[in-house]
Amino acid sequence: FCGECLQPCLQVASPLCPLCRVPFDPKKVERSSSVEKQLASYKAPCRGCSKKVSLVKMRSHISSCSKVQEQIANCPKFVPVVPTSQPIPSNIPNRSTFVCPFCGARNLDQQELVKHCMENHRNDPNKVVCPVCSAMPWGDPTYKSSNFLQHLLHRHKFSYDTFVVSPAPLSLAPTS
Repeated sequence: FCGECLQPCLQVASPLCPLCRVPFDPKKVERSSSVEKQLASYKAPCRGCSKKVSLVKMRSHISSCSKVQEQIANCPKFVPVVPTSQPIPSNIPNRSTFVCPFCGARNLDQQELVKHCMENHRNDPNKVVCPVCSAMPWGDPTYKSSNFLQHLLHRHKFSYDTFVVSPAPLSLAPTS
């Protein structure tokens, strides 16, 4: 687990492993060298400059890559799904609403996108880019899913911005 994901489990009197629910001693939590080795050994291209970067350094690279920053700056701005009296954020990429990759319907949140595609594009054979994935910092805006509906139903069961917050992961593993 990354440090941020494990923190809520450590805040209770008797912590339980978030995966198997077995009690563990928070004093015995340590860095996972095997995860760090895996992240260091795998490389992937940056979605901005295409430079191959080890996964352990990808978040750091993306935060300093001028081409990624340019892409983020050019992202569509936040558009509320329903009218609101709250001020609209002006300097963050829109990861709340999406455009249907089949017909261009706009302002769909993740659940509405699934419903819309199930109702209107269930039998569409076209390969399309997932608008949810391409909005993420790690997303590939050129990758076309061969079965977009299955991808939506399985990959996007929750909102990434609800769970993915920290720009710097810390690999931790409960020890037995």
